[in-house]
Amino acid sequence: MGVISTRNRTEGVLHALGLVIPTGIAYLLTTFILSPIQAQNNSMNQSAQTEQQSTTGPAQTITLGAGCFWCVEAVFENLKGVHSAVSGYMGGSIKNPSYREVCTGRTGHAEVVQVQYDPAILSTATLLEVFFATHDPTTLNRQGADAGTQYRSAIFFHSDAQEQEAKDAINRASSDWHNAIVTEVAAASEFYKAEDYHQAYYELNGEAPYCRAVILPKMKKLNTGFQHLLKMQ
Repeated sequence: MGVISTRNRTEGVLHALGLVIPTGIAYLLTTFILSPIQAQNNSMNQSAQTEQQSTTGPAQTITLGAGCFWCVEAVFENLKGVHSAVSGYMGGSIKNPSYREVCTGRTGHAEVVQVQYDPAILSTATLLEVFFATHDPTTLNRQGADAGTQYRSAIFFHSDAQEQEAKDAINRASSDWHNAIVTEVAAASEFYKAEDYHQAYYELNGEAPYCRAVILPKMKKLNTGFQHLLKMQ
């Protein structure tokens, strides 16, 4: 298609100049003179597209535990730059655990939310700032009345860079808490998506007693302290 269209333009220019060139010669002129120029233009366009894509950058994934995953999901799905926030389980010893099994505390899994985000819009540092501001990272295996290892504070990193970001975030957040931060920092392992009725729980059950008593105060804190990070409501 590129050679044919260029050839037509070449013949049009020659006719406009009053020159009659045999088709075969016109094709050779097109192939050996104009086609390299067109190829260079195409290469420049592809380079520009590649540069634009690299500026935006690919999405990243980080997995966070901060107590009940209903709370964590409600917070992060409202942040600009977050593509998805999925409730699930990570860090345990058995495959495909159910909610009932995780609740026993015997599987070793934490209730987590796997967050996929665009670091060009929401940096990992800012994401972790919200993480530490919206739960208590100083209570071991507990968030409020929710107690057990499944409710532990945890950052499961998906890259070496995220591991360092997590450690840096803990150092920054330490000054905001009187007690020592006990957040676990570990490499991400197998993620098991939670049952469907756990997904978007606050969005679908905002009037439920647990949502009003536990999640709503977190959302108010998010709206007060991080309003500039929120998606359009």
